Amino acid sequence: MEINRCLTAAASAWCKLRPDAARVGMAALLALGCLAAGPLAPGRGGLAHAQRAQLEKVVQRRILPNGLEVIVIENHGVPLVTLEVTVRNGAFTQSPEFAGLAHLYEHMFFKANDTYPDADQYIDRMSTIGAVFNASTREEQVNYYLTVSSDSLEAGLKLLVSGFLAPRFRADELDRERQVVIGEYDRNESSPFFRMEQESGRRLWGAQWSRKNTIGERDVILSTTPEKMRAIQKLYYVPNNSVLIIAGDVNPTAAFAQAERIFGTWARGEDPFAKAPIPPIPPLAAPQAVIIEEAVNAVTVLIQWHGPSVRADESATFVADVYSDVLNNPQSRFQKRLVDSGLWQAVGVNYYTLNNVGPISVSGQTSPERLREAIRAVLAELAATVQPGYFTADELAATKASRAVTTEFGMERSSEFAHTIGFWWSVSGLEYYMKYIDEMAKRSVADLQRYARTYIVNRPYVVSVLLSPEDRRRINLTERELLILGGTAR
Repeated sequence: MEINRCLTAAASAWCKLRPDAARVGMAALLALGCLAAGPLAPGRGGLAHAQRAQLEKVVQRRILPNGLEVIVIENHGVPLVTLEVTVRNGAFTQSPEFAGLAHLYEHMFFKANDTYPDADQYIDRMSTIGAVFNASTREEQVNYYLTVSSDSLEAGLKLLVSGFLAPRFRADELDRERQVVIGEYDRNESSPFFRMEQESGRRLWGAQWSRKNTIGERDVILSTTPEKMRAIQKLYYVPNNSVLIIAGDVNPTAAFAQAERIFGTWARGEDPFAKAPIPPIPPLAAPQAVIIEEAVNAVTVLIQWHGPSVRADESATFVADVYSDVLNNPQSRFQKRLVDSGLWQAVGVNYYTLNNVGPISVSGQTSPERLREAIRAVLAELAATVQPGYFTADELAATKASRAVTTEFGMERSSEFAHTIGFWWSVSGLEYYMKYIDEMAKRSVADLQRYARTYIVNRPYVVSVLLSPEDRRRINLTERELLILGGTAR
């Protein structure tokens, strides 16, 4: 199982190789951001304008009487089918006493249940039908998936549903998986970037940090009980908070019929977000600075702002992607002035789409000697993006065309396409994905300027710097000075 997330959404501009094309190669930032293939990897926009009609031919959806949405994606390229259930769960549902338990629950899914009551019996049955299976946890999604030969569709559906109907949460299995998750935690802590991500996140999200902290807190994971697992199941693991995706070599009519027959017994529950509303993310009141000392060779900088949320400013989420893509283009003014000048080894801009406030991140690497100049320059360049003439119509057109081409690759492989649909269903709904290219096409230079003024320029941010203790002493860097560099010292 995976914590399929970006340790900081900061570096996810470099994570788009899956399936989107990577733009920049930088090993340290890949380590920072690519623990998660996930939220930005699924093809975010890339449907050529005329292709919505094509999509609607292969993507069909229905809602069962119990509230479960079923999406069938027909692709006869290979005799395989991927089955995925995505649940609107994840870090955003976690109060502090549940921090990390959405991920621990994911680990408990392929364990004993009423259909397969003995240890490892569930896994053994997966092997019997040749299933390749896994699961992942992100900020606003937990997904479970398996790929089987197309003639094993029914067997796969029955296997998958058994994990949702009656999990047992045996104490011995919980003890074992708790240690597995702590092992993942230990491996993350061994990364020089982990502490930077954690400290930056705590400052960026304040009192709601637990709702962004997918990996959670060690003491919460170690002290959890079967009762907490059942509380998560009862509240969030209900069909009316989930989607079943069937993608691959299937007949849609038959697939919908089998889905209703097999998953129709899953009992509808209360609306989890009516019963346990998600509190709003408090706005960042003032700029903050973080300096992290680790044994690293280069200086890594991460600057983050509160960006838009789908529910509050959907239009801005489309603009955000155009803005980031234009600035990340190697031929852009942004890259030429910051990277080609030698100030930065590499620098990128990213917005991570979420329903509950997605972060905007600028991240890159520079040298200790050029750190101060590099930070001043990147903030000045971002401020310049609101000025007339910074963006051109040709840049926007090229950006939109690039998105269209790269996402085509993600649609070709049914398993990846299923993950893409699952992610976007969880954070924004399928219709958001279906209309994405139409919305991208509407965005103008004025929209990009408005987005920058609203969310970036003269807005509070968290600036974090990761460098070695020796380099910090040598250049005598302080947190107050980092704020002065941005003109925001108090």
